[in-house]
Amino acid sequence: MMIVLSFVLLNSAVLLVVMCGELILYRLRRSFEPRPHPVVLLGGLISWAEGRLNNGTVRDRQRKGAAAWAGLVGGCGVLGVAALWLLPLWGYALAFAAAGAVLLAFSTLAQFVSRVETGLEAGLEPGREAVSHIVGRDPAALDEAGVARAAIESLAENFSDGVTAPLFWGLIGGLPGLLMYKAVNTLDSMWGYRSDRYEHFGKAAARLDDAANWIPARLTGALVCLVAGRGWRAMVAGAPQHRSPNAGWPEAAFAAALDIALAGPRKYDTGWSADPPMGTGRRSLTGGDIRRALALYFRAGALMTALLAGFPVILWLATA
Repeated sequence: MMIVLSFVLLNSAVLLVVMCGELILYRLRRSFEPRPHPVVLLGGLISWAEGRLNNGTVRDRQRKGAAAWAGLVGGCGVLGVAALWLLPLWGYALAFAAAGAVLLAFSTLAQFVSRVETGLEAGLEPGREAVSHIVGRDPAALDEAGVARAAIESLAENFSDGVTAPLFWGLIGGLPGLLMYKAVNTLDSMWGYRSDRYEHFGKAAARLDDAANWIPARLTGALVCLVAGRGWRAMVAGAPQHRSPNAGWPEAAFAAALDIALAGPRKYDTGWSADPPMGTGRRSLTGGDIRRALALYFRAGALMTALLAGFPVILWLATA
């Protein structure tokens, strides 16, 4: 039991340092993005595996997709376990901190969303161009309000996938947990589509990503409502209306906290979605609303960091 507690406490200490660095980078309007990024390298391996295995009957594709998912996620877990067992404690902590600094997207996400706000200040076309880097919908179909909504929705959803979930799994599983989660999330982003090509091969990737993000999505929504001081009932009522079992929670929380309306019908490359509106507030959004969303995002991130700092005390009280 003491070994497990020591492991979790070490994880919390490393992640606390990483998040403090991310908050500083946010304030400096900077982010740490190495070239080539490890996720890009993993994406290349995922594409290679899909090209070799995504063939045969429906059953063959489902079986091969699940096997490829297990191999890629398991391989990332093996790398993390190897670091845990083979490196001295300080070496493991440094490796974990370096991976966290690269794979946690707090400051990077803020940079991309902030560019949309800056683009809208210059005009609609620069705003559309900036938002095209973070959403999959057709930017030409977006007016100023649509661009702002898309940016805030991306901020909310990726707060869960890119920040809360890596922290959650890193806290529980250390470096192996962090690496495995990033593999799960990357596999879903590449294979988790309902299309002829990926419907069967990517079924395991999509379902297991939903499972991995179930708790983090709800934690993200709760954090946002907590720092905003409102929105709990609206979040609980609105989140189940989203087509995703997880994305609705942070999106509904942001909508309620900012008193705006998100989602609604949207045009993608595959056609129009018929999603219901998320929230009952103002729908005519501007770049100023993106700025408000980013301020809320920073406050929620600061609270998350404070909880990491207080985690050893919470853990000690729970086990005393």
